[in-house]
Amino acid sequence: MFVALWEYEVKPGDEERFENAYGPGSDWVRLFRSDSNYHETRLLRDPFRPLIYVTLDFWNSREGYENFLAEHRAEYEAIDKASSDLTINERRIGWFELAAE
Repeated sequence: MFVALWEYEVKPGDEERFENAYGPGSDWVRLFRSDSNYHETRLLRDPFRPLIYVTLDFWNSREGYENFLAEHRAEYEAIDKASSDLTINERRIGWFELAAE
């Protein structure tokens, strides 16, 4: 199991639009679902800093995720560009693999 974690600081007033753009019915999830290595995406909101969100994208493996990115670069970048006006800051927290089962 592989997880890609991203943190976002959302522009005030854009929380609902952000949740729609990154939540379970979003363009991101529809794109990811086109790949058999994808499992799910979780969208979390910080209860103490309500403009801070984290996404967790679950994949079979890092290799599967990287292959997906390479094969779908144009679609990925188009969705990223379309949603870029919703955030003040975006950063990759990291890529993580399951340590033990």
